[in-house]
Amino acid sequence: MSVAETQAPGGRAAQLAHTGLRHGWTTGACATAAATAAYTALLTGEFPDPVTITLPKGQTPAFALAAEESADGRAMAAIVKDAGDDPDVTHGALIRATVRILPPGSGVVFRAGPGVGTVTRPGLPLPVGEPAINPVPRQLMRDHIAEVAARHGGTGDVEITISVDHGEEIARSTWNPRLGILGGISILGTTGIVVPYSCSAWIDSIRRGVDVARAAGRRHVAGCTGSTSEKVAVAVHGLPEDALLDMGDFAGAVLKYLRRHPVDRLTIAGGFAKLSKLAAGHLDLHSARSQVNKDFLAGLARAGGADERLAAEVAAANTGLDALQRCSARAVPLGDLVAAAARDQALGVLRGAPVAVDVICIDRAGTIVGRAEARGPGAW
Repeated sequence: MSVAETQAPGGRAAQLAHTGLRHGWTTGACATAAATAAYTALLTGEFPDPVTITLPKGQTPAFALAAEESADGRAMAAIVKDAGDDPDVTHGALIRATVRILPPGSGVVFRAGPGVGTVTRPGLPLPVGEPAINPVPRQLMRDHIAEVAARHGGTGDVEITISVDHGEEIARSTWNPRLGILGGISILGTTGIVVPYSCSAWIDSIRRGVDVARAAGRRHVAGCTGSTSEKVAVAVHGLPEDALLDMGDFAGAVLKYLRRHPVDRLTIAGGFAKLSKLAAGHLDLHSARSQVNKDFLAGLARAGGADERLAAEVAAANTGLDALQRCSARAVPLGDLVAAAARDQALGVLRGAPVAVDVICIDRAGTIVGRAEARGPGAW
């Protein structure tokens, strides 16, 4: 089943369908499927193959098992990650989940096996010392463990160890070592789906998204960096699906097309770190082509009232989130300052086109951490 078949036309699904590119599955989805199969085998003696899981938006993909093994009260299942048409460094990686039953009341405990990193610095959505298995994949695994337990009479108290064959080698091609995630890759994903970003195809899909919104008479559209920011834009502004543009990393593509084909208002919504890049003048927000400039953030913090000690901490922060948290703890509104700077950069690219712009910055959980009110011609 394709992503487009599970949703109404418009927005992200319509853009993906327009590109003709094949979507794939995140490491988090693969780990969830492997853990589900392994726990099922522990309770029933049989590995489901293929194993079906339910993703956060309701899709139900089935995954074939590449390996399975059970002995000594443990079960291991493995799945080969398919990233679709996205040039993902983890495409083809073998994701393993080893599940061991724990005493009642233990809950679900996560461990990093070979090839999965461990967090060693602050500023990430996980505490130092934790396996680099992000919050959404953790919750997805907890939900599926609970479902299997309810179906087959288990308690749901398990240890899940996620491993990735050659993960440490793969991680050298990622930003993990620089972020202090050591020993392997991260287990990621908020929707379970890898959206393929061919630059030319995706930029063309953004243009078609603007065309569809204008043809439908929409006066207000939102360019969002991902599904979480899209949800926030809908919650804040009540926008219909055909007013949503999956901007991804291509902020410049949205702004340049709206410069020639304007609507009355554009909301830009995205993660704090990505929008800090736009605030610093970058129009391509991909990690391979632009980086969070912490010296720039330190300058904004000073303008917002930070003393030199805090500014120095921001400049030396491990991540954009780390910088934001340090400023928030001392009542310096770095999120609002980034949002305002991003809005002003956007207005500069629009070059006086009759488009008002507002900006919403969020953290990884979807909490709004910065806002800039609409400015520009005919702001409302």
